[in-house]
Amino acid sequence: MATSQMSIWELLSPVPPGWGGTLLVGAASTVLISACAFSIGLGIGLLGAAGKLWGRKPLIRLLDLYTGIIRAVPELILIVGLYYAGTDGLNRLLASLGLPTIEVNGFLAAVMVLGFVQGAYMTEVLRGAIQAIPAGQLEAARAFGMSPLLLFRRVMLPALLPNALPGLANLWMAITKDSALVAVVGYQELALATRLAGANTKHYFLFFFAAALLYLAITLASNWVFARIERRVRRGQPVVE
Repeated sequence: MATSQMSIWELLSPVPPGWGGTLLVGAASTVLISACAFSIGLGIGLLGAAGKLWGRKPLIRLLDLYTGIIRAVPELILIVGLYYAGTDGLNRLLASLGLPTIEVNGFLAAVMVLGFVQGAYMTEVLRGAIQAIPAGQLEAARAFGMSPLLLFRRVMLPALLPNALPGLANLWMAITKDSALVAVVGYQELALATRLAGANTKHYFLFFFAAALLYLAITLASNWVFARIERRVRRGQPVVE
């Protein structure tokens, strides 16, 4: 059956020759890439915020350079540059050591690059959240003899989460959309799956509209999750009407 003669429901069917299954797999890839990159960025952000607040001057200057460059350069240029330059640099290093070159997995490359980019933004979000913690709370915890790890887990983390969560939620929304940029390195997520479906069927409007609805569904589900988390971390705090 020619695709031009297929109905909308046949085109969006989750089984071939419909493309609905391809879009759903692409949406799942988008969420997985975003979640993995968000986790990496969160780890980088925690270390970066700690380094900016309590590190020595050379480290602070290095982190300032990192966050400044990442936030100044468009994500598309960073993704393409880091992917190709990083792969080439790694293979050159392996070749100099007499080791065989490797082909970087598209999923791994997408996650690492997006995580590295997100880390710069999370560094500033978490640094601001930590600075908003009353100094007396930290001094009291140190006076009780808490170790740095215990102080972070019992005092700092519960205090910074309410301040950081709105910014982290915005970064999560941003990364779900930025994941579309990894299509330029050949990894199929929702945006690339949509383009493939449109190119093969010539029903571009239908599939891009379907993709928009899937992105909206991801956003609404994410809003619900972050709202639940925020209610939990703000327990006991006065509610602002």
